[in-house]
Amino acid sequence: MSISHAPPSSPEPDISPISEDEPDPPELVPLVPTSTRRSRVPRWLRRTSGPVLLLTLWQLLSATGALTPDILASPGTIARVGSDLIADGSLPNAMGVSLQRVAVGLLLGTVVGTGLALVSGLFRIGEDLVDASVQMLRTVPFVGLIPLFIIWFGIGEAPKVAIITLGVSFPLYLNVYAGIRGVDSQLVEAGESLGLSRWGLVRHVVLPGALPGAMTGLRYSLGIAWLALVFAEQINADAGIGFLMVQARDFLRTDVIVVCLIVYAFLGLLADFIVRTLERLLLQWRPTFTGR
Repeated sequence: MSISHAPPSSPEPDISPISEDEPDPPELVPLVPTSTRRSRVPRWLRRTSGPVLLLTLWQLLSATGALTPDILASPGTIARVGSDLIADGSLPNAMGVSLQRVAVGLLLGTVVGTGLALVSGLFRIGEDLVDASVQMLRTVPFVGLIPLFIIWFGIGEAPKVAIITLGVSFPLYLNVYAGIRGVDSQLVEAGESLGLSRWGLVRHVVLPGALPGAMTGLRYSLGIAWLALVFAEQINADAGIGFLMVQARDFLRTDVIVVCLIVYAFLGLLADFIVRTLERLLLQWRPTFTGR
């Protein structure tokens, strides 16, 4: 005897009208990532709190006598001495001379370092001819070459500019060379498949890919340029910020020395700000992590 199973009846859809007394669905609130939430404390205030605390501690140590004037002058004394140097024109003239030396040395070093990196990075024969020599020269302390430069170029502006040029060239060379050789090979193959010539690949693929490294090298070069200037201006110099420091050293004026160091620091900070602004303008296409 066969037993037939009737298929289960499907439940009828509920077509009853929605009651007006039912509550509205909850309103959706967009979630904001923690990294995009703005802090209650402005960022400029957070960035300036460190230097302000350092100056406050410095002033307290000077006021209590823990720091004597012959060791380190107080911030108030340094501010007064700095205003006097600005008023008599000695500090602006020294800054003008130093900026001119750094500008000329940075320009020459950028041309030399970038040119050598292009030759070594784009051509294998260029790498064989250039890279080994540059790697050997960069291990030589450029400060130790100052006596040799004085013998070669005399005691004028030439040895000072030469030492800045030498110090600037190597960071630019290393970073531009690494940027060129770090370009993704798949991008080069894609450019070749699109029919780009060798110059087209260099212009549209290689150089844009190496630009982040070049900007990093420029920032390093600016720091080394000011370091080289400090050494260059303390040897046979008759003008510049380093010349003021040498005079202050002879007369044991720690306040003038600190003023000159602060000027060096602010000029370096200004140069780094300019490069970072240029980097943001030229590298808008590259998304980067900005911290959380």
